[in-house]
Amino acid sequence: MKGNKHLITTAIAYGNASPHIGHAFEFVTADTLSRFHRLIGGDVYFITGMDEHGQKIERKAKEQNIPVQEFVDIYAKSFIDLDAKLSVVYDFFVRTSDKAKHYQGAQHLWKKLVDAKTIEKRSYKALYCVGCEEFKTEKDLNEKGECPLHLVKPEIVEEENYFFTLSQFTDKIKEKISSDELKIYPESRKNEIMALLERGLGDVSFSRPKSKVTWGIPVPEDDTQVMYVWCDALSNYLTAIGYGTEHFDKDLWVNTTHIIGKDILRFHAAIWPAMLLAADLPLPKRILVHGFITSHGQKMSKTLGNVIDPQELLQMFDSPAGELAGEALRFILLHEVPSFEDGDVTMETIRASYTAHLANGIGNLTSRIMKMAISNAVRSKMSDVRSKIQIQEYDTNGSLKKVMSEMRLLDEYIATNEPFKVIKVDMERGKEMIVYCLVRLEQIVEDLSIFMPKTSAKILECIRENKMPEKPLFGRLA
Repeated sequence: MKGNKHLITTAIAYGNASPHIGHAFEFVTADTLSRFHRLIGGDVYFITGMDEHGQKIERKAKEQNIPVQEFVDIYAKSFIDLDAKLSVVYDFFVRTSDKAKHYQGAQHLWKKLVDAKTIEKRSYKALYCVGCEEFKTEKDLNEKGECPLHLVKPEIVEEENYFFTLSQFTDKIKEKISSDELKIYPESRKNEIMALLERGLGDVSFSRPKSKVTWGIPVPEDDTQVMYVWCDALSNYLTAIGYGTEHFDKDLWVNTTHIIGKDILRFHAAIWPAMLLAADLPLPKRILVHGFITSHGQKMSKTLGNVIDPQELLQMFDSPAGELAGEALRFILLHEVPSFEDGDVTMETIRASYTAHLANGIGNLTSRIMKMAISNAVRSKMSDVRSKIQIQEYDTNGSLKKVMSEMRLLDEYIATNEPFKVIKVDMERGKEMIVYCLVRLEQIVEDLSIFMPKTSAKILECIRENKMPEKPLFGRLA
């Protein structure tokens, strides 16, 4: 695979609130896959970022009496900060308010859709949920006529907008997905979108009047309208790699992996492919769809009081883990949350996972082996160990669990064979056993590096310099 170009993207986060635990999970998943592809010789370009336009942001900034750009700047900083703490290393951070880079590409894509005769102006009346930034039909609402996500009745909107004729692409998209030309993981999500396609796609509104929403990208050649979320936000995947300019990296685009949550599957597996087909662009190769993180079996909400804030977790881990606090959170998210299904996480499971796998697991095992080596003047063979980690079907959760099972086997080897006792009666055999422990730890930690890069680097430094960690890698939680 050496030299293969690979674009990996997260969904861009909506810029009206601080990052939640689901964002953190998606970021570390994407980062882990990026590190894996680099490890096996791929030329990876990893992008993440912010969706910063729309009526909801405009209203909230006004309520707080903050200029809209300043408002989105605040939240962009909070996401950049979280990425840094989680060792998420991206190549480009998209911001859709970036006039220099994003506007040009989004408007270029709009013009391509116009040229393809897939954009037309219509007058219509519809229900609009500001929270979702989406038009609704009666069947989308609950029995009280409310948006089921926000529990607020949609506004009745009557206006003239541009529409994208999505309906004409139903059969083409169905063919691309059924043949796996556009591969969707897991299979259950592929089945879900195929069922939607069987029912047929409807045309979608692609703009809003500037009289109602001023904060957005102007529609080319119509100053009375701004782009709606689809051509604006979805085009970020292209604008980040130069679309609309002479620097557009087409070779990179043809091997794209989108990592998204299940709530935006329709946007990415129906609307987005149709836009690309209309613009005569290749489709992404694959879409990885993860579930939601729940707590005590319920969706997290402030009303229920079960929200888990990633920044609060980082503070909790700061005292026992110090500079590895972000690594602790990375591990818990990747180890405790399934790659493609909903995962239930509570403060109790977080604490239990930290104690079992980090404090008593990785941290304790490293200290035991290094203590045996230093006490008995044994050094590693300094083998040229290279990671052999494999991530089958993009399952980061399953792959990390395999690494941890290898670590448990090494721990069991020490408990069963007791090299620290053997060396007292048979020095040569005892030293061989300790060397085996060092080499095996080195091999396991190389595999761990894509999941916990800082932790792996610290352990490898201890092995190769034959020294103890300055303090426990993962101390006890208070």
